[in-house]
Amino acid sequence: MIRIQNIYYMLAYAFQVLNEQGYRNIATEDFDNTAELCAAILVRGVSTQIKRGLGKEYIPRTEVLSSLRGKIDINESIKTQALQRKQLVCSYDEFSVNSRMNQIIKSTMLLLLRSDITKARKKELRKLLMFFADVDVIDLYSVNWNMQFNRNNQTYRMLISICYLIVKGLLQTQSDGTMKLMDFFDEQRMYRLYEKFILEYYRKEYPQITANAYQIPWQLDDHMSAMLPVMQTDIMLSYGEKILIIDAKYYAHSTQIQYDKHTLHSSNLYQIFTYVKNKEAELTDRPHEVSGMLLYAKTNEDVYPENQYQMSGNRIEVRTLNLDCDFTLIKSQLDGIVERYFDIRVA
Repeated sequence: MIRIQNIYYMLAYAFQVLNEQGYRNIATEDFDNTAELCAAILVRGVSTQIKRGLGKEYIPRTEVLSSLRGKIDINESIKTQALQRKQLVCSYDEFSVNSRMNQIIKSTMLLLLRSDITKARKKELRKLLMFFADVDVIDLYSVNWNMQFNRNNQTYRMLISICYLIVKGLLQTQSDGTMKLMDFFDEQRMYRLYEKFILEYYRKEYPQITANAYQIPWQLDDHMSAMLPVMQTDIMLSYGEKILIIDAKYYAHSTQIQYDKHTLHSSNLYQIFTYVKNKEAELTDRPHEVSGMLLYAKTNEDVYPENQYQMSGNRIEVRTLNLDCDFTLIKSQLDGIVERYFDIRVA
């Protein structure tokens, strides 16, 4: 359904840092599974971060000390009878590498050591773990992955995202203590990567086109919008007077079957039609041409959608993107969409 090598290229568009020199030779390696691929990316990324210096944070600590540091906790000092021992309970902030992000990275590397990756890769991980001696191990299954990134920890964004994919892909422990490789990228995670890849591909390869994930406002007669859902597009491409709204879909089955007949997922079609018609109504007072596309990742099914419809004056297309081929052919498919809708050819 999708080549492991192509997952790397998709990640490279989703995280532009993978296009830097230190990561490029990963693209030439052969990987037996996605755990091996993610381990290779993590090894390169952590090695680079170590050269920069592991990120530090102020960690709050409370400790019984013989000399004053930070603030005295009077209540705890009395309760623990520390004063009688000529000591104080002090609360202070320590600037330490034992940050939450470093804890996640260390714990993920330990998780990979119990997974189905090569001995050579495990050896690389063990060498890197020596730099994390002062970092605690945590329970990865209780991590809140919604983290805030800023100028100081921006280099950790890709590392934490790769850790997330690894943790969610290695979910079951077998009786011998090794980690069972599940369907490493399930539909939900692959959908997010698939959507992000397409958006970032058009942003990078076609700077003359505006590519974003645009929220389309409901075109209401009475402005009553209570309880209406947000119309959040996956990808919206704009060039001149032309607009193409793409809804990226990654399903195990790209069609539904009723009475032995293959049909499109009705909710998907209703959704893209609603997006297109509301965007059309928004642009009524200016020249425009709005089209919509459902872009499914191609599956191994015998029947897959390749259709074009004219609906109430708008073109609605349903296509599949074949990810089980050389990446140059994937690029060609995405370039073909731009050429058909905007008459732009890749440079």
